[in-house]
Amino acid sequence: MESTISVDEFQALEQKVLQTVEIIKKERAARAAAEADAAAAHAELAELKKILAASADSQTEIEALQAEREQVRARVESMLASLDELL
Repeated sequence: MESTISVDEFQALEQKVLQTVEIIKKERAARAAAEADAAAAHAELAELKKILAASADSQTEIEALQAEREQVRARVESMLASLDELL
């Protein structure tokens, strides 16, 4: 059983194979770009998480400083009141 392929059929098949190879190359390049974008997004997300954590730490520190300031203010007012009584 011998099958023969005409030159036109062979060229058409060759053209389809070349097109398929090009499609695969483009898909691989697109996948690599998408993976790079995803890695960059993950890195940016990690950086944002660090910033948010630092912001939360800063907010806690600000609240502690405000509470301390109020304590100092109350002590100073008390001292001033004591001085007023002495004078």
